[in-house]
Amino acid sequence: MNEPTLRELKARSQKLNSIIHVGHDGITDSLLAALDQALADHGLVKVRFTDHKTERKALAANLSTRTNSRQILLVGHTVTLYRTLADRAVPGR
Repeated sequence: MNEPTLRELKARSQKLNSIIHVGHDGITDSLLAALDQALADHGLVKVRFTDHKTERKALAANLSTRTNSRQILLVGHTVTLYRTLADRAVPGR
């Protein structure tokens, strides 16, 4: 199966709801675990910044790096992250 293009991922992300929310605690171990699981299950995940909105660009990059995912789109207070099929198949995730 081929990986979707950036254009296809952006189009798919428009229909998604945010399932992870970064609140006043910021990036915690439990948030990273939940995001890691969501990426393993779905591949494409929206994360909403309910707090730390002025830091969202740096936090989005941090989330992408720490979860081995790719930042697809950052619009307003929401970032869309994607993990490839090959990375989702790694044991121990």
